[in-house]
Amino acid sequence: MELRDIQIFLTLVEELHFGRTATRLYITPARVSQVIKKLERLIGGELFERTSRAVRLTRLGEQLRNDLHPIYHGLKESMERARLAAQGITQVLRIGMIPSNAHDLRPFWDTFRCRHPHWGLRIRHNSFVDPFGGLRKAEIDILIAWLPVEEPDMTVGPVICTEPKVLAVATGHELTDQGSVSLEALADFGVLASVMPVPDYWENAFVPFHTPSGRPIERLPIITNLDELYTIVGTGEAVNSLGNHVTRYHARPGITYLPIHDAPLLRWGLIWRSDAETDLIRAFAQVVRDLGTFQES
Repeated sequence: MELRDIQIFLTLVEELHFGRTATRLYITPARVSQVIKKLERLIGGELFERTSRAVRLTRLGEQLRNDLHPIYHGLKESMERARLAAQGITQVLRIGMIPSNAHDLRPFWDTFRCRHPHWGLRIRHNSFVDPFGGLRKAEIDILIAWLPVEEPDMTVGPVICTEPKVLAVATGHELTDQGSVSLEALADFGVLASVMPVPDYWENAFVPFHTPSGRPIERLPIITNLDELYTIVGTGEAVNSLGNHVTRYHARPGITYLPIHDAPLLRWGLIWRSDAETDLIRAFAQVVRDLGTFQES
């Protein structure tokens, strides 16, 4: 089994979609399928259940994932540590971001690097699906997530940015005749839910379960990523509340963004495991405190 084959298998485990796996790894879907078939022949059993509608891990696939995941990531981390040591970097702070506005936050990254040139900084996307999994598996050190976060094993640090909320609707949707909308509109059209359950208090802070007048907001087809959200919203099946930064980072011809005039600001804060706090985490939190909160207009 080659290292690249393991990478393809583990990426498909995360995406459960051959096309997205191929896009993420810059290969073709046929190459993904070829590798999975080769692994299944090598092992002697099916790793995935594949239908026209879904891709799911089999029990054999789950066992292989559980065995390979720590080995693969251990190898990657060992190579990365060696590479950084050659550059004189002793440790790396790993930050996972749920929002897409990493460019807006460059002053924080640059200040950390300037203050601590012997430390590295790695910034990656973190899915809103299983949001705290990366922290709990020690794959990242800090998560930038919307607040509040009330997990008993997590520490909530300073707020790094705030922004208004907007409503994503299909271009030409009846709501686009309005300059702005109320949260009440969410009850009229329904919003989207994550494929994996997240804490109710946390989901409610992003998209409430009820409008200000008490009307329930229905959760419609489940999604695994932002692309699926935009696909469904673009067809007019649902609308969805998002942070205002998406109007710049995710401008799409089939999507219109409308300000939500009665929604509270969305607050993004630093989160880390309480039992894994390090000097690097404390140093970055201090940078955020010193520079102050970035405010998206």
